[in-house]
Amino acid sequence: MSHAVQASRLKGHIVSLETMTRFVLATLALASGVYTYLGVRSLLDGSATVVFFAAIIYSVAVSVAIYGFWTYLIRFLPEMRDAGSRLALLGIMALGSLMIVAMSSWLNAAALAGSAAVEQHLAVTLEDYTADLDQAHGNALGALSLLPDIQRASERFARLAADEQATGALTGTSGSGSVVQLLTQMSAQMDELEATVEASRDTVKTGFADGQSRLAAMRALVSAPGAIAQRSDQFAAEAVALAGVIAALEQTSIAPSVMRAAADLSFGFIAPVADGGTVDLAGRQDQVMATIRTSVEAQSKALSEAAGEILAQPKVPDRRYVPLTAAEAVLRYASDFIPSWAGAISIDLLPAVLVGIMAVVHGAMRRGEELLEGADRITAGDMLRSLELHEALLAKRQQVAAPAAPAPAAEPPAVSPGGDTDAPPDERQPSAQNVTTLALGDRKRIEP
Repeated sequence: MSHAVQASRLKGHIVSLETMTRFVLATLALASGVYTYLGVRSLLDGSATVVFFAAIIYSVAVSVAIYGFWTYLIRFLPEMRDAGSRLALLGIMALGSLMIVAMSSWLNAAALAGSAAVEQHLAVTLEDYTADLDQAHGNALGALSLLPDIQRASERFARLAADEQATGALTGTSGSGSVVQLLTQMSAQMDELEATVEASRDTVKTGFADGQSRLAAMRALVSAPGAIAQRSDQFAAEAVALAGVIAALEQTSIAPSVMRAAADLSFGFIAPVADGGTVDLAGRQDQVMATIRTSVEAQSKALSEAAGEILAQPKVPDRRYVPLTAAEAVLRYASDFIPSWAGAISIDLLPAVLVGIMAVVHGAMRRGEELLEGADRITAGDMLRSLELHEALLAKRQQVAAPAAPAPAAEPPAVSPGGDTDAPPDERQPSAQNVTTLALGDRKRIEP
Protein backbone atom coordinates (compact mmCIF):
# COMPACT_ATOMS: atom_id res chain seq x y z
CA MET A 1 0.00 0.00 0.00
CA SER A 2 2.96 2.30 0.54
CA HIS A 3 3.72 2.23 -3.20
CA ALA A 4 0.14 3.30 -3.95
CA VAL A 5 0.36 6.14 -1.45
CA GLN A 6 3.70 7.29 -2.88
CA ALA A 7 2.47 7.21 -6.50
CA SER A 8 -0.71 9.05 -5.51
CA ARG A 9 1.21 11.73 -3.64
CA LEU A 10 3.67 12.21 -6.48
CA LYS A 11 0.81 12.61 -8.95
CA GLY A 12 -0.80 15.14 -6.66
CA HIS A 13 2.43 17.10 -6.34
CA ILE A 14 2.85 17.19 -10.11
CA VAL A 15 -0.66 18.56 -10.54
CA SER A 16 -0.21 21.15 -7.79
CA LEU A 17 3.14 22.30 -9.19
CA GLU A 18 1.95 22.66 -12.78
CA THR A 19 1.21 26.37 -12.37
CA MET A 20 4.54 26.92 -10.65
CA THR A 21 6.33 25.10 -13.46
CA ARG A 22 4.74 27.34 -16.07
CA PHE A 23 5.60 30.41 -14.00
CA VAL A 24 9.25 29.36 -13.70
CA LEU A 25 9.54 28.70 -17.44
CA ALA A 26 7.88 32.01 -18.29
CA THR A 27 10.12 33.94 -15.86
CA LEU A 28 13.31 32.41 -17.20
CA ALA A 29 12.21 32.97 -20.80
CA LEU A 30 11.37 36.61 -20.00
CA ALA A 31 14.73 37.19 -18.28
CA SER A 32 16.56 35.68 -21.23
CA GLY A 33 14.57 37.89 -23.60
CA VAL A 34 15.43 41.04 -21.67
CA TYR A 35 19.15 40.36 -21.66
CA THR A 36 18.99 39.26 -25.28
CA TYR A 37 17.43 42.63 -26.10
CA LEU A 38 20.26 44.46 -24.32
CA GLY A 39 22.85 42.37 -26.13
CA VAL A 40 21.42 42.59 -29.63
CA ARG A 41 20.85 46.34 -29.32
CA SER A 42 24.62 46.88 -29.12
CA LEU A 43 25.10 45.03 -32.43
CA LEU A 44 22.58 46.90 -34.56
CA ASP A 45 23.22 50.14 -36.42
CA GLY A 46 20.70 52.62 -37.72
CA SER A 47 18.09 54.95 -36.32
CA ALA A 48 16.98 54.55 -32.72
CA THR A 49 13.48 53.47 -33.76
CA VAL A 50 14.68 50.75 -36.12
CA VAL A 51 17.17 49.44 -33.58
CA PHE A 52 14.52 49.41 -30.84
CA PHE A 53 11.90 47.48 -32.81
CA ALA A 54 14.42 45.07 -34.31
CA ALA A 55 15.82 44.26 -30.88
CA ILE A 56 12.33 43.88 -29.40
CA ILE A 57 11.22 41.49 -32.15
CA TYR A 58 14.33 39.37 -31.82
CA SER A 59 14.12 39.18 -28.03
CA VAL A 60 10.40 38.28 -28.12
CA ALA A 61 11.13 35.54 -30.64
CA VAL A 62 13.86 34.18 -28.38
CA SER A 63 11.61 34.23 -25.30
CA VAL A 64 8.78 32.43 -27.10
CA ALA A 65 11.15 29.85 -28.57
CA ILE A 66 12.74 29.12 -25.18
CA TYR A 67 9.37 28.83 -23.42
CA GLY A 68 7.88 26.60 -26.11
CA PHE A 69 10.94 24.37 -26.38
CA TRP A 70 11.14 23.60 -22.67
CA THR A 71 7.35 23.28 -22.36
CA TYR A 72 7.31 20.55 -25.00
CA LEU A 73 10.19 18.71 -23.38
CA ILE A 74 8.80 18.92 -19.86
CA ARG A 75 5.53 17.44 -21.16
CA PHE A 76 6.79 14.67 -23.42
CA LEU A 77 10.18 13.51 -22.12
CA PRO A 78 8.96 12.26 -18.70
CA GLU A 79 6.22 10.23 -20.44
CA MET A 80 8.64 8.28 -22.63
CA ARG A 81 8.86 4.65 -21.40
CA ASP A 82 11.15 3.04 -23.97
CA ALA A 83 14.85 3.84 -24.11
CA GLY A 84 14.84 4.69 -27.82
CA SER A 85 12.25 7.44 -27.52
CA ARG A 86 13.92 8.79 -24.41
CA LEU A 87 17.33 8.94 -26.09
CA ALA A 88 15.82 10.59 -29.16
CA LEU A 89 14.28 13.35 -27.03
CA LEU A 90 17.52 13.75 -25.09
CA GLY A 91 19.38 14.25 -28.37
CA ILE A 92 16.79 16.82 -29.44
CA MET A 93 17.21 18.57 -26.08
CA ALA A 94 21.00 18.71 -26.56
CA LEU A 95 20.61 20.13 -30.08
CA GLY A 96 18.06 22.67 -28.91
CA SER A 97 20.30 23.72 -26.03
CA LEU A 98 23.16 24.43 -28.46
CA MET A 99 20.81 26.51 -30.61
CA ILE A 100 19.65 28.46 -27.56
CA VAL A 101 23.25 29.19 -26.58
CA ALA A 102 23.96 30.32 -30.15
CA MET A 103 20.98 32.64 -30.45
CA SER A 104 20.61 33.89 -26.90
CA SER A 105 23.25 32.97 -24.31
CA TRP A 106 26.17 34.84 -25.90
CA LEU A 107 23.98 37.93 -26.18
CA ASN A 108 23.03 37.52 -22.53
CA ALA A 109 26.73 37.36 -21.69
CA ALA A 110 27.29 40.49 -23.75
CA ALA A 111 24.62 42.28 -21.73
CA LEU A 112 26.01 41.02 -18.42
CA ALA A 113 29.72 41.59 -19.09
CA GLY A 114 29.89 43.56 -22.34
CA SER A 115 31.22 46.78 -20.84
CA ALA A 116 33.75 44.92 -18.72
CA ALA A 117 34.90 42.95 -21.78
CA VAL A 118 35.42 46.14 -23.79
CA GLU A 119 37.39 47.62 -20.88
CA GLN A 120 39.44 44.44 -20.86
CA HIS A 121 40.16 44.96 -24.56
CA LEU A 122 41.23 48.55 -23.86
CA ALA A 123 43.49 47.39 -21.02
CA VAL A 124 45.14 44.71 -23.16
CA THR A 125 45.67 47.19 -25.99
CA LEU A 126 47.13 49.70 -23.52
CA GLU A 127 49.65 47.10 -22.34
CA ASP A 128 50.67 46.42 -25.93
CA TYR A 129 51.17 50.10 -26.69
CA THR A 130 53.14 50.54 -23.46
CA ALA A 131 55.49 47.75 -24.50
CA ASP A 132 55.83 49.27 -27.98
CA LEU A 133 56.71 52.69 -26.55
CA ASP A 134 59.31 51.19 -24.24
CA GLN A 135 60.83 49.21 -27.09
CA ALA A 136 60.96 52.24 -29.40
CA HIS A 137 62.47 54.31 -26.63
CA GLY A 138 65.10 51.64 -25.98
CA ASN A 139 65.98 51.41 -29.66
CA ALA A 140 66.28 55.18 -29.89
CA LEU A 141 68.56 55.29 -26.85
CA GLY A 142 70.70 52.43 -28.11
CA ALA A 143 73.08 54.76 -29.93
CA LEU A 144 73.68 56.65 -26.70
CA SER A 145 75.41 53.56 -25.36
CA LEU A 146 78.18 54.26 -27.91
CA LEU A 147 79.01 57.61 -26.33
CA PRO A 148 81.60 56.26 -23.86
CA ASP A 149 83.52 54.55 -26.67
CA ILE A 150 83.40 57.68 -28.83
CA GLN A 151 84.50 59.88 -25.96
CA ARG A 152 87.42 57.60 -25.07
CA ALA A 153 88.60 57.52 -28.67
CA SER A 154 88.41 61.33 -28.94
CA GLU A 155 90.29 61.81 -25.67
CA ARG A 156 92.98 59.29 -26.69
CA PHE A 157 93.61 61.02 -30.01
CA ALA A 158 93.70 64.43 -28.32
CA ARG A 159 96.09 63.20 -25.62
CA LEU A 160 98.44 61.63 -28.17
CA ALA A 161 98.47 64.87 -30.15
CA ALA A 162 99.32 66.87 -27.04
CA ASP A 163 102.07 64.45 -26.03
CA GLU A 164 103.57 64.45 -29.51
CA GLN A 165 103.55 68.21 -29.67
CA ALA A 166 105.03 68.63 -26.22
CA THR A 167 107.55 65.81 -25.97
CA GLY A 168 107.61 64.03 -29.32
CA ALA A 169 106.23 60.89 -27.72
CA LEU A 170 105.50 59.25 -31.08
CA THR A 171 108.18 60.45 -33.47
CA GLY A 172 110.85 61.39 -31.00
CA THR A 173 110.77 65.01 -32.14
CA SER A 174 108.53 67.49 -30.39
CA GLY A 175 106.61 70.18 -32.18
CA SER A 176 103.55 70.49 -34.35
CA GLY A 177 103.91 68.40 -37.46
CA SER A 178 101.97 65.98 -39.65
CA VAL A 179 101.39 63.48 -36.83
CA VAL A 180 100.01 66.11 -34.51
CA GLN A 181 97.83 67.42 -37.32
CA LEU A 182 96.43 63.90 -38.05
CA LEU A 183 95.75 63.13 -34.40
CA THR A 184 94.01 66.44 -33.92
CA GLN A 185 91.90 65.78 -37.02
CA MET A 186 90.78 62.37 -35.75
CA SER A 187 89.96 63.80 -32.35
CA ALA A 188 87.83 66.50 -33.99
CA GLN A 189 85.89 63.88 -36.00
CA MET A 190 85.16 61.95 -32.83
CA ASP A 191 83.97 65.13 -31.13
CA GLU A 192 81.60 65.81 -34.01
CA LEU A 193 80.21 62.27 -33.78
CA GLU A 194 79.79 62.68 -30.03
CA ALA A 195 77.89 65.93 -30.52
CA THR A 196 75.56 64.27 -33.03
CA VAL A 197 74.75 61.46 -30.63
CA GLU A 198 74.23 63.89 -27.75
CA ALA A 199 71.85 65.98 -29.85
CA SER A 200 69.59 62.96 -30.36
CA ARG A 201 69.15 62.61 -26.59
CA ASP A 202 66.86 65.63 -26.32
CA THR A 203 64.77 64.52 -29.30
CA VAL A 204 64.30 61.05 -27.82
CA LYS A 205 63.46 62.51 -24.43
CA THR A 206 60.82 64.81 -25.91
CA GLY A 207 59.22 62.01 -27.94
CA PHE A 208 59.16 59.64 -24.98
CA ALA A 209 57.54 62.29 -22.76
CA ASP A 210 54.84 62.83 -25.41
CA GLY A 211 54.23 59.08 -25.56
CA GLN A 212 53.96 58.86 -21.79
CA SER A 213 51.33 61.59 -21.74
CA ARG A 214 49.34 59.69 -24.39
CA LEU A 215 49.55 56.51 -22.33
CA ALA A 216 48.37 58.37 -19.24
CA ALA A 217 45.32 59.65 -21.12
CA MET A 218 44.57 56.15 -22.41
CA ARG A 219 44.96 54.69 -18.92
CA ALA A 220 42.48 57.22 -17.56
CA LEU A 221 39.96 56.28 -20.26
CA VAL A 222 40.18 52.59 -19.34
CA SER A 223 39.16 53.14 -15.73
CA ALA A 224 37.01 56.27 -16.11
CA PRO A 225 33.25 56.13 -15.46
CA GLY A 226 30.72 56.71 -18.21
CA ALA A 227 29.54 55.02 -21.38
CA ILE A 228 32.08 52.59 -22.74
CA ALA A 229 31.33 53.51 -26.37
CA GLN A 230 32.44 57.12 -25.92
CA ARG A 231 35.53 56.08 -23.99
CA SER A 232 36.40 53.60 -26.71
CA ASP A 233 36.24 56.35 -29.35
CA GLN A 234 38.50 58.64 -27.33
CA PHE A 235 40.86 55.73 -26.69
CA ALA A 236 41.10 55.11 -30.44
CA ALA A 237 42.07 58.76 -31.04
CA GLU A 238 44.80 58.58 -28.39
CA ALA A 239 46.02 55.26 -29.85
CA VAL A 240 46.45 56.82 -33.29
CA ALA A 241 48.46 59.71 -31.81
CA LEU A 242 50.61 57.31 -29.79
CA ALA A 243 51.33 55.21 -32.86
CA GLY A 244 52.72 58.35 -34.51
CA VAL A 245 54.96 59.03 -31.53
CA ILE A 246 56.29 55.47 -31.60
CA ALA A 247 57.03 55.73 -35.32
CA ALA A 248 58.86 59.03 -34.76
CA LEU A 249 60.99 57.44 -32.04
CA GLU A 250 61.88 54.62 -34.39
CA GLN A 251 63.12 57.16 -36.95
CA THR A 252 64.94 59.18 -34.31
CA SER A 253 67.48 56.43 -33.64
CA ILE A 254 70.98 57.73 -34.36
CA ALA A 255 72.44 54.24 -34.74
CA PRO A 256 72.41 54.29 -38.59
CA SER A 257 74.17 57.66 -38.60
CA VAL A 258 76.78 56.39 -36.13
CA MET A 259 77.38 53.34 -38.27
CA ARG A 260 77.95 55.48 -41.38
CA ALA A 261 80.24 57.89 -39.49
CA ALA A 262 82.26 55.01 -38.10
CA ALA A 263 82.72 53.61 -41.59
CA ASP A 264 83.88 57.04 -42.82
CA LEU A 265 86.66 57.04 -40.23
CA SER A 266 88.26 54.11 -41.98
CA PHE A 267 87.31 54.58 -45.61
CA GLY A 268 87.71 58.36 -45.53
CA PHE A 269 91.05 58.33 -43.75
CA ILE A 270 93.39 60.89 -45.35
CA ALA A 271 96.91 61.00 -43.95
CA PRO A 272 98.88 64.23 -44.48
CA VAL A 273 102.26 64.24 -46.17
CA ALA A 274 105.18 63.93 -43.80
CA ASP A 275 106.66 67.37 -43.29
CA GLY A 276 109.82 66.43 -41.41
CA GLY A 277 112.90 68.51 -42.14
CA THR A 278 115.06 65.42 -42.49
CA VAL A 279 114.55 62.12 -44.22
CA ASP A 280 114.80 60.31 -40.92
CA LEU A 281 112.05 62.43 -39.32
CA ALA A 282 109.84 62.07 -42.36
CA GLY A 283 110.25 58.29 -42.24
CA ARG A 284 109.33 58.22 -38.57
CA GLN A 285 106.26 60.37 -39.28
CA ASP A 286 105.14 57.96 -42.00
CA GLN A 287 105.48 55.02 -39.61
CA VAL A 288 103.48 56.75 -36.90
CA MET A 289 100.73 57.76 -39.35
CA ALA A 290 100.51 54.17 -40.57
CA THR A 291 100.08 53.09 -36.96
CA ILE A 292 97.42 55.74 -36.46
CA ARG A 293 95.66 54.49 -39.58
CA THR A 294 95.58 50.96 -38.17
CA SER A 295 94.22 52.29 -34.88
CA VAL A 296 91.54 54.29 -36.68
CA GLU A 297 90.48 51.23 -38.65
CA ALA A 298 90.19 49.19 -35.47
CA GLN A 299 88.15 51.96 -33.82
CA SER A 300 85.94 52.24 -36.89
CA LYS A 301 85.30 48.50 -36.93
CA ALA A 302 84.40 48.45 -33.24
CA LEU A 303 81.95 51.34 -33.59
CA SER A 304 80.39 49.83 -36.73
CA GLU A 305 79.85 46.48 -35.03
CA ALA A 306 78.30 48.13 -31.97
CA ALA A 307 75.98 50.21 -34.17
CA GLY A 308 75.11 47.06 -36.16
CA GLU A 309 74.05 45.29 -32.96
CA ILE A 310 71.75 48.20 -32.13
CA LEU A 311 70.23 48.14 -35.61
CA ALA A 312 69.76 44.35 -35.36
CA GLN A 313 67.37 44.75 -32.41
CA PRO A 314 63.72 43.83 -33.19
CA LYS A 315 61.71 46.63 -34.68
CA VAL A 316 58.51 47.79 -33.08
CA PRO A 317 55.62 46.02 -34.83
CA ASP A 318 53.05 48.08 -36.63
CA ARG A 319 50.03 48.14 -34.37
CA ARG A 320 46.56 49.47 -35.06
CA TYR A 321 43.79 49.69 -32.49
CA VAL A 322 40.64 47.82 -33.58
CA PRO A 323 37.48 48.78 -31.63
CA LEU A 324 35.25 45.88 -30.54
CA THR A 325 31.57 45.75 -29.74
CA ALA A 326 30.43 44.32 -26.42
CA ALA A 327 29.41 41.01 -28.02
CA GLU A 328 32.71 40.66 -29.90
CA ALA A 329 34.72 41.50 -26.78
CA VAL A 330 32.82 38.90 -24.74
CA LEU A 331 33.68 36.23 -27.30
CA ARG A 332 37.36 37.23 -27.57
CA TYR A 333 37.90 37.41 -23.81
CA ALA A 334 35.51 34.61 -22.84
CA SER A 335 38.06 32.95 -20.55
CA ASP A 336 38.22 36.12 -18.43
CA PHE A 337 34.45 36.20 -17.88
CA ILE A 338 33.56 32.59 -17.09
CA PRO A 339 31.13 33.56 -14.26
CA SER A 340 29.19 35.85 -16.60
CA TRP A 341 29.06 33.15 -19.26
CA ALA A 342 27.89 30.62 -16.66
CA GLY A 343 25.09 32.93 -15.54
CA ALA A 344 24.02 33.70 -19.10
CA ILE A 345 23.88 30.02 -20.07
CA SER A 346 22.16 29.01 -16.82
CA ILE A 347 19.27 31.39 -17.50
CA ASP A 348 18.57 29.58 -20.76
CA LEU A 349 19.34 25.99 -19.76
CA LEU A 350 18.03 25.89 -16.18
CA PRO A 351 14.69 24.38 -17.40
CA ALA A 352 16.68 21.27 -18.31
CA VAL A 353 16.93 20.63 -14.56
CA LEU A 354 13.14 20.79 -14.30
CA VAL A 355 12.85 18.32 -17.17
CA GLY A 356 15.18 15.96 -15.32
CA ILE A 357 13.19 16.29 -12.11
CA MET A 358 9.93 15.52 -13.88
CA ALA A 359 11.50 12.52 -15.62
CA VAL A 360 12.71 11.11 -12.28
CA VAL A 361 9.34 11.65 -10.60
CA HIS A 362 7.38 10.03 -13.43
CA GLY A 363 9.78 7.10 -13.39
CA ALA A 364 9.25 6.64 -9.64
CA MET A 365 5.47 6.76 -10.16
CA ARG A 366 5.57 4.10 -12.84
CA ARG A 367 7.78 1.81 -10.76
CA GLY A 368 5.43 2.15 -7.82
CA GLU A 369 2.37 1.35 -9.89
CA GLU A 370 3.99 -1.71 -11.46
CA LEU A 371 4.48 -3.27 -8.01
CA LEU A 372 0.75 -3.05 -7.16
CA GLU A 373 -1.95 -5.63 -7.79
CA GLY A 374 -4.86 -4.70 -9.99
CA ALA A 375 -7.25 -4.31 -7.05
CA ASP A 376 -4.73 -2.18 -5.13
CA ARG A 377 -4.68 0.39 -7.91
CA ILE A 378 -8.38 1.21 -7.33
CA THR A 379 -9.04 4.18 -5.07
CA ALA A 380 -12.19 4.82 -3.04
CA GLY A 381 -13.26 7.41 -5.57
CA ASP A 382 -12.86 4.91 -8.39
CA MET A 383 -15.02 2.42 -6.44
CA LEU A 384 -17.79 4.97 -5.82
CA ARG A 385 -17.83 6.04 -9.45
CA SER A 386 -18.05 2.38 -10.51
CA LEU A 387 -21.05 1.75 -8.20
CA GLU A 388 -22.79 4.86 -9.48
CA LEU A 389 -22.21 3.73 -13.04
CA HIS A 390 -23.60 0.27 -12.24
CA GLU A 391 -26.74 1.74 -10.69
CA ALA A 392 -27.22 3.99 -13.69
CA LEU A 393 -27.02 0.98 -16.02
CA LEU A 394 -29.62 -0.94 -13.95
CA ALA A 395 -31.98 2.03 -13.99
CA LYS A 396 -31.60 2.36 -17.77
CA ARG A 397 -32.46 -1.29 -18.32
CA GLN A 398 -35.54 -1.00 -16.10
CA GLN A 399 -36.75 1.98 -18.12
CA VAL A 400 -36.35 0.01 -21.34
CA ALA A 401 -38.29 -3.01 -19.94
CA ALA A 402 -41.13 -0.96 -18.34
CA PRO A 403 -43.53 -0.55 -21.38
CA ALA A 404 -43.75 -4.32 -21.96
CA ALA A 405 -46.89 -6.30 -20.85
CA PRO A 406 -46.80 -7.56 -17.31
CA ALA A 407 -45.64 -11.13 -17.21
CA PRO A 408 -47.40 -13.80 -15.13
CA ALA A 409 -46.10 -14.25 -11.69
CA ALA A 410 -43.20 -16.55 -11.62
CA GLU A 411 -41.91 -18.68 -8.92
CA PRO A 412 -38.99 -17.37 -6.94
CA PRO A 413 -35.73 -18.12 -8.62
CA ALA A 414 -33.99 -21.19 -7.47
CA VAL A 415 -30.82 -20.84 -5.59
CA SER A 416 -27.85 -22.51 -7.15
CA PRO A 417 -25.40 -24.50 -5.06
CA GLY A 418 -22.92 -21.64 -5.17
CA GLY A 419 -25.41 -19.27 -3.60
CA ASP A 420 -26.32 -17.40 -6.86
CA THR A 421 -29.88 -17.17 -8.11
CA ASP A 422 -31.08 -18.21 -11.57
CA ALA A 423 -32.22 -14.67 -12.28
CA PRO A 424 -31.00 -13.02 -15.50
CA PRO A 425 -27.64 -11.31 -15.22
CA ASP A 426 -29.19 -7.85 -15.46
CA GLU A 427 -31.38 -8.46 -12.35
CA ARG A 428 -28.60 -9.80 -10.14
CA GLN A 429 -27.03 -7.72 -7.42
CA PRO A 430 -23.43 -6.71 -8.20
CA SER A 431 -20.90 -9.00 -6.62
CA ALA A 432 -17.47 -7.83 -5.43
CA GLN A 433 -15.83 -9.35 -8.51
CA ASN A 434 -18.25 -7.58 -10.88
CA VAL A 435 -17.73 -4.27 -9.09
CA THR A 436 -13.96 -4.67 -9.29
CA THR A 437 -14.17 -5.43 -13.01
CA LEU A 438 -16.43 -2.42 -13.61
CA ALA A 439 -14.13 -0.23 -11.56
CA LEU A 440 -11.13 -1.26 -13.61
CA GLY A 441 -12.97 -0.59 -16.83
CA ASP A 442 -14.16 2.75 -15.56
CA ARG A 443 -10.60 3.70 -14.59
CA LYS A 444 -9.29 2.81 -18.03
CA ARG A 445 -11.86 5.11 -19.58
CA ILE A 446 -11.03 7.93 -17.17
CA GLU A 447 -7.23 7.71 -17.28
CA PRO A 448 -5.50 9.22 -20.37
